[in-house]
Amino acid sequence: MTVAIFTIRPEPGATATVEAGRTVGLEIERCPLFEVKPLAWSAPAPAHIDALLIGSANAIRHGGAGLEAFRGKPVYAVGSATAKAAGDAGFPVAVTGRGGLQALLDEMSGPLRLIRLAGAEHILLFPPAGIKIETRIAYDTTPLPLSGPAAEWMRGGALVLLHSAAAAWHFAAECDRCGIPRGAIALATLGPRIAKAAGDGWRELREAGEPTEAALLALARDMCHDLQRRSGG
Repeated sequence: MTVAIFTIRPEPGATATVEAGRTVGLEIERCPLFEVKPLAWSAPAPAHIDALLIGSANAIRHGGAGLEAFRGKPVYAVGSATAKAAGDAGFPVAVTGRGGLQALLDEMSGPLRLIRLAGAEHILLFPPAGIKIETRIAYDTTPLPLSGPAAEWMRGGALVLLHSAAAAWHFAAECDRCGIPRGAIALATLGPRIAKAAGDGWRELREAGEPTEAALLALARDMCHDLQRRSGG
């Protein structure tokens, strides 16, 4: 039995996941269920900001002209993909995190004044003493319907990668709308918050050991082996 693996991330993240999966021997199908769109935002005075706090590469891709005011400011990036996007855009990367934005903040010390470019859906952060954060909403993520062909494919069983709580909520709702039995779908999630958002009733639901693409793909590979073994494949 060959397990069909899907990523539902918006582009270009979906393609990045497919390419990363190929390097570890996973054939992943693209099925984007979101579209990312930029939003207008007003930039604070650059002189009042020491660095940028970036929790997604989308903030760099869709930050628009407002980002230009902060060129040369260091970036504190949530992970390697975000750090790469910042570096490719010409921003110096001060720190690359590995455990989420809050974990990154917890390792920082003040005084430090940050601008956080976030999506319309974002988590609440609690900065340590001496660190001040100004948040600006730079982009929004619009959910898309699951296509008929993809739904039909998934009814036969699939492993779906989930990178966010919003993805988990939307995918669960689309499965219910399309009549895809949850018991046919295994979910590999980037962390406990995402797993909780997915709800119950899935064939299998697991969390990556750390919130990184590499850890998620390693989990997916292990789950594929387990599913194939149980099915006698």
